[in-house]
Amino acid sequence: MPVTQTLRDGAWRVVELITTPVVPADYLDVIAPLRNPTVLRARVEAVRPETANAVTLELRPGRGWEPHEPGQYIRLGVDIDGVRLWRAYSVSSEASRRDGRFTVTVNAVKDGVVSSYIRDHVRKGMIVHLDLPSGDFVLPVERPAKALFVTAGSGITPVMGMLRSALHQMADVVVVHSAKTAQDVVFGADLRALAAAGRITLVERHTTADGRLKPEGLAELVPDLFERETWACGPADLLDDLQAHWADAGAAERLHVERFRPTVLIAGDSGTVLFEKTGTTVEVPGGTTILDAGEAAGQLMKSGCRMGICYKCVLPMREGIVRDVRDGTITTATEVDGDNVLIQTCVTTAAGPCRFDA
Repeated sequence: MPVTQTLRDGAWRVVELITTPVVPADYLDVIAPLRNPTVLRARVEAVRPETANAVTLELRPGRGWEPHEPGQYIRLGVDIDGVRLWRAYSVSSEASRRDGRFTVTVNAVKDGVVSSYIRDHVRKGMIVHLDLPSGDFVLPVERPAKALFVTAGSGITPVMGMLRSALHQMADVVVVHSAKTAQDVVFGADLRALAAAGRITLVERHTTADGRLKPEGLAELVPDLFERETWACGPADLLDDLQAHWADAGAAERLHVERFRPTVLIAGDSGTVLFEKTGTTVEVPGGTTILDAGEAAGQLMKSGCRMGICYKCVLPMREGIVRDVRDGTITTATEVDGDNVLIQTCVTTAAGPCRFDA
């Protein structure tokens, strides 16, 4: 190793020792929050209203970001009253934008803590936390000759990402979308413009006037229903009905659904940790890190600095709730998106039941 590099590395370690527990990397994160590839963040570049309850965030991701496939979702983390809350939102922009940005569209729901916070408080310039894109609600490489999209409410967001990315590769596309009123249709102007240009066949259902969308009525709206490869996203009861209807018709393999199951997790002072690959279950009392508790139970754990600096101890949490022992920050993961929630086990304790991919 060159002498200059040795001196530089040595000087950096001295500075870290002097400034611990806040190290130089922490100051750099404040100055350049998008620089660290191991802590994925994004800057909000624009906030655009879509409806009275929906907004689109244009995000510039930091280092470590990987482009999404149309239809995938990302997990977005925001800090609210000292608690970091994560929610899954579909990417609504086209894939591989030249400027490197992407968008998510958030529809605020009743009693939705995160969605309401985003709608009311997120502004240009704010920093949010990210996980890499996930999900298999995507189009096949060979685009379908005839496609049908059945959506309701915010279920249109992944489909809009698909249309913006791949509509030019599909000749016959029908979109059946349900919302409370015409004014509540997210991307209503975009969808209607595509229909007016003859690029899609759009069927709007407004539940205030038309009632709830039911699969039995789809055959009247789309006569060649089961000839089409179909993607559906929306409320659970709609998806349940669609899956039963397609199964009864012997066409279950032609229906692809996207479900988001919100799980409410309440933080406690301790928790049980399951390491799935080894089957080891560990009781983690408050104040004891997951790393220490795992090692004490004989679980093989990766570690390095044991101070939250090097990130060598990181594990994916599939489901659960944990607390950062340094500042009390709460992080959650639900079963639908937990495989991408990375936890520093050396500075984290269980705040409830948790499952780790280890």
